[in-house]
Amino acid sequence: MKTAYFWFRRDLRLEDNTALFHALNDNEAVQCVFIFDKNILEELPKDDARVTFIHSELRNIHKQLQKLGSSLRVEIGKPKEVWKKLIDLESISDIYTNKDYEPYARTRDGEIRDLAEANNIGFKRYKDQVIFEENDVLKADGKPYTIYTPFKNLWRKQFVANEHLPHSIENLTPNFIQSGYSFPSLKDLKMEKSTIEVKPFSLNDLAEYPEMRDLPAEDKTSYLSPHLRFGTIGIRSLVQKVKHHEVFLNELIWREFFMQILYHFPKVVDHCFKAKYEAIPWRNNEAEFELWCKGETGYPMVDAGMRQLNETGYMHNRVRMVVASFLCKHLLIDWRWGEAYFAEKLLDYDLSANNGNWQWAAGTGCDAAPYFRVFNPTTQLEKFDKKAIYIRTWVKDLDELTYPQPMVDHKMARERAISTYKEALANS
Repeated sequence: MKTAYFWFRRDLRLEDNTALFHALNDNEAVQCVFIFDKNILEELPKDDARVTFIHSELRNIHKQLQKLGSSLRVEIGKPKEVWKKLIDLESISDIYTNKDYEPYARTRDGEIRDLAEANNIGFKRYKDQVIFEENDVLKADGKPYTIYTPFKNLWRKQFVANEHLPHSIENLTPNFIQSGYSFPSLKDLKMEKSTIEVKPFSLNDLAEYPEMRDLPAEDKTSYLSPHLRFGTIGIRSLVQKVKHHEVFLNELIWREFFMQILYHFPKVVDHCFKAKYEAIPWRNNEAEFELWCKGETGYPMVDAGMRQLNETGYMHNRVRMVVASFLCKHLLIDWRWGEAYFAEKLLDYDLSANNGNWQWAAGTGCDAAPYFRVFNPTTQLEKFDKKAIYIRTWVKDLDELTYPQPMVDHKMARERAISTYKEALANS
């Protein structure tokens, strides 16, 4: 009997998983597989916290499958080579998987689709990590939105709660094939356990979210973002829980907005969305960048954010805006440098959101903050951390003589940034 394979990627859960639901619904023998992609692993430090988290979540899935008499098949290698091996060894009817919209993923999936078709195997992909994908929310002329507010308005208009219900596999579990694959250790992956941990998410403070979300000391954020990134919660389940909390739901719509921007305008990975901003003559001072990375700028709000990031893999959203603005505007360092550093450190790193938010802060992106908007890190501190609780949590040496003086004067830096941008744009 032929077996259908379900391929986990950024959807690390059994419940409310679209492609898995369809695989089980359509077939009587389904084997789950995950591929640790060497193309990605080889670029990461040995103790990358995200790999530790993925490994832990996969072990949980493996244990759930074992209770059903099945198991998770874990492979290590380059996806095309792994699938070639599986196709040669196994009798596979179809490969089921959920869509991924990033450029690398689209190229990878194109290769696997071609390989499957060449071997008379179905390659079935489903929408799963979003409510609306790239061509679901478009302008009247069929073009993608590049401004968030009209995108959000149409998203909300099109959203009908009972059309986006979670997928339950409760009655379909007998269709997992009986198998007994062993689960690899991190050592088998040539990786090590990270000391940085992904926190469990909480939706207990949704009512307070609009008032508290800009106050880093209150710690009222949901810690949901890494779970959304790796799919340990389904977007349909989540939206059903938060659909009456407008401000929170709007943040999820921002996520889908940036995803469709990346899909329709893949150039944003390496280039400014607004092409004329390529003319900005960034200073790109490496010593200053190093101070920013280490959280030694002499501006406590910036330093607290960077130290929180370095120690935990998290950074409060309000603080992310402040540190990004500081790098691009105060230091005139290319947003791509900051974006790459965040990509290396953030537990919730998601290409579309990271890129979209960095370009927003730099003024180079779609629907971005205007270039003459320069966050004042001192007034941001006074406004959002009045009692200095957040900064004292992360900047332990705040009152010490060793704590640095501000590396740049705000007034001078602001004027320099505005004149640099203005001149570059005038001549482009």
